[in-house]
Amino acid sequence: MDTNTKSISLIIAGINGRMGRASVQAISQDNNIKLVGAYGRQGSNYTGKTVNDLVGVPNKNGQAVTVQDSLKKCLSGLSNMPDVLLDFTKADSAAEHALQAIEKGVRVVIGTSGLTEDHLKDLKHAVNKTKVGILVVPNFSVGAVLLMSFARQASKYYRNAEIVETHKLGKLDAPSGTAMHTARVMSEEIEKAKSKYNESQVNEHELLPGARGGRLESGIRVHSLRLPGILSKQDVFLAGEGELLTLRHESHNTKCFEQGIVLAIKAATQLDSFVLGLDSIITE
Repeated sequence: MDTNTKSISLIIAGINGRMGRASVQAISQDNNIKLVGAYGRQGSNYTGKTVNDLVGVPNKNGQAVTVQDSLKKCLSGLSNMPDVLLDFTKADSAAEHALQAIEKGVRVVIGTSGLTEDHLKDLKHAVNKTKVGILVVPNFSVGAVLLMSFARQASKYYRNAEIVETHKLGKLDAPSGTAMHTARVMSEEIEKAKSKYNESQVNEHELLPGARGGRLESGIRVHSLRLPGILSKQDVFLAGEGELLTLRHESHNTKCFEQGIVLAIKAATQLDSFVLGLDSIITE
């Protein structure tokens, strides 16, 4: 699809976080995306400052963007509604912001982790009502999205699968959104075959509760590690008689997310539906 000819106006929620800052870097390299607003947590010491003050990247149009402390204040300072809201706040806040934005005709990209199935259900319902699109992205790395695609393909041929995701200390949700989405796309394949993963011939007994990880309805087991000195890593293990297939993706810094951020923003401008994951955009 051709999304490179139209100028896109963007606001970023969670501007002072790791991904908010990475997004400013990403769009600074693209002449078709213009940052027109940004906001962060209420009561924070960075509201009232400019985005350039926080990130060190001047706005392309020469006009400073002042950081607000709410979506309402951010929108009230604009002469026109923005095309896209890119949200990197917490799960409850991101869902609330998205519902407010699409009511005003603003399409949304949610990069926040930790959205529950109830959040997703509410967002889908709102999109069906407004016909204003929302794109939820568990991971913006092209490599991570390709890993999910490969895992989906491999799921057609294996009946034993486990996921191990590793993130830095301080990550609030477990498992990660990436792991849950990977498990979701793999589960779709096993359900087509009317089967389940990891069907055991014995009654397993955990001496330590949770030692075998969390188990989804499809049978996939997911394990979460939280360690210092790492940004994020995910391993998908698929096994059959006499073989083990291991898929791994590692993110060493936020540069790997920039290409996907730009792709997501541009794709969102054409959405009138709810879309989960960059899979259909990157691998189509």
